[in-house]
Amino acid sequence: MTERPNILFILTDDQGYWAMGCAGNEEIRTPNLDRLAASGLRFTSFFCTSPVCSPARASILTGRIPSQHGIHDFLRAGNTNLAFGAGAKPGDEAIEYLAGIPAYTDFLAAAGYTCALSGKWHMGFSEKPQKSFEFWDVHAYGGGAYFAPSMIRDGAAYETSQYASDLFTDNALRFLEQQKDAGRPFCLNVHFTAPHAPWQREHHPAELWDDYYANCPFASTPDLPMHPHQLAKEGSSGSLGFTAEGRKEALSGYFSALTKMDENVGRLLDWLERNGERENTLVVFSSDNGMNMGHHGIYGKGNGTFPPNMFDTSVKVPMLMSRPGHIPEGRLVATLHSHYDLMPTLLEYVGVENPEADSLPGLSFRGALDGGELDGDDYVVVFDEYGPTRMVRTADWKYVHRYPYGDHELYDLASDPDEEYNLIDRDEHREMHKALQAKLDAFFARFADPARDGSREAVIGRGQIDVVGPAAQGRKRFGDDLLFEADRLKGAVRGTVKD
Repeated sequence: MTERPNILFILTDDQGYWAMGCAGNEEIRTPNLDRLAASGLRFTSFFCTSPVCSPARASILTGRIPSQHGIHDFLRAGNTNLAFGAGAKPGDEAIEYLAGIPAYTDFLAAAGYTCALSGKWHMGFSEKPQKSFEFWDVHAYGGGAYFAPSMIRDGAAYETSQYASDLFTDNALRFLEQQKDAGRPFCLNVHFTAPHAPWQREHHPAELWDDYYANCPFASTPDLPMHPHQLAKEGSSGSLGFTAEGRKEALSGYFSALTKMDENVGRLLDWLERNGERENTLVVFSSDNGMNMGHHGIYGKGNGTFPPNMFDTSVKVPMLMSRPGHIPEGRLVATLHSHYDLMPTLLEYVGVENPEADSLPGLSFRGALDGGELDGDDYVVVFDEYGPTRMVRTADWKYVHRYPYGDHELYDLASDPDEEYNLIDRDEHREMHKALQAKLDAFFARFADPARDGSREAVIGRGQIDVVGPAAQGRKRFGDDLLFEADRLKGAVRGTVKD
């Protein structure tokens, strides 16, 4: 064992907070996530920093909001120069979107940690190991077919016929075996592409998919009319619940992907236990963003609609933290926290200085890991952004501010937890509106970098294709495959999106 604890950070892709047995879902089979929750803390009000993958992941890694690191949408370009696999387009050039921005792994590595990444990167220039990751075995583009994913290992492309979740775990276990006698603590990041679309039967183990399809009524997800702002999706990601059959097929794939991922979480926990490292390893489990699978009549996350939505089902994420003998077991943490709080928490927990603390929005919740109670205003307010859409949420209220696209929203979550009634035009709530907008304005005025500020960018959910702000030197930054009529921007907009 090493003097400092190891870190195993497991991150999923598009997993709603509701999609775990330990969160009360009696249909989805996640025995290893339930095992992890029973051995540690389950946070019931944890939030992403942006309800779409690339900006959310960049915020986890750097502790910065998107308007500080400059990734504001899923990355459609700049992922790789390699001319293979789905996603490559003529003229693509790899872009190191996070160049010059330190990550928590940089500080861990400087303190003696061996940092490893297995699975999804999707933050640009996939061939190049970044952020002090010594072990680099990543998905070339960030998503696609589950069987035979396009992969990069130490700058070279390789092919495999394996199922993605199995492959990412095999690679992670290979790192752990290599690390056994190194005498250094490790920070192993295992980033699954599950349960992101595609969800069709051919993309998942047939026996598992067929079992869910034949035997699960999917009563744990709402069967509602399609939201009027739902965006249709193209290609293999286009498995949406427009019909009863489409809903059943999409949910069969989504649940299958999660159960198969859960099986691989078990393999990682088993290795730690067999090798005497479970008590010396802080295990962190989360998802990059939330997910609607029929919630609000939406299939997708923030960019499942246009204008982008900030419903809790899009921005609230699962969060489990466990280290037997050191962290309380089987406890719920109800205070509000965000992914931008992870960097200060992890660094404080392992005793590594955080030189970026004064310029970052996050607050350490180390006290919760020690079994303490957290209180005060700092722990009941979180912020979120998706380009020009911004949100502030307290324990009881939510305000969504949209700059050029769509109307503002105000929800009384105490009496309307499903966010069905927008109170923005109600006179009796005008003071609450003003107070929350003041909090939101003050937060972004303090932390947003004017050169990377998302409120100034045309983010409409079509993907990011270059760096933002002055650094783009006038180049196009975001996809706009469809032209929207100005008089429809505030109405029911339907189009296609490829994430």
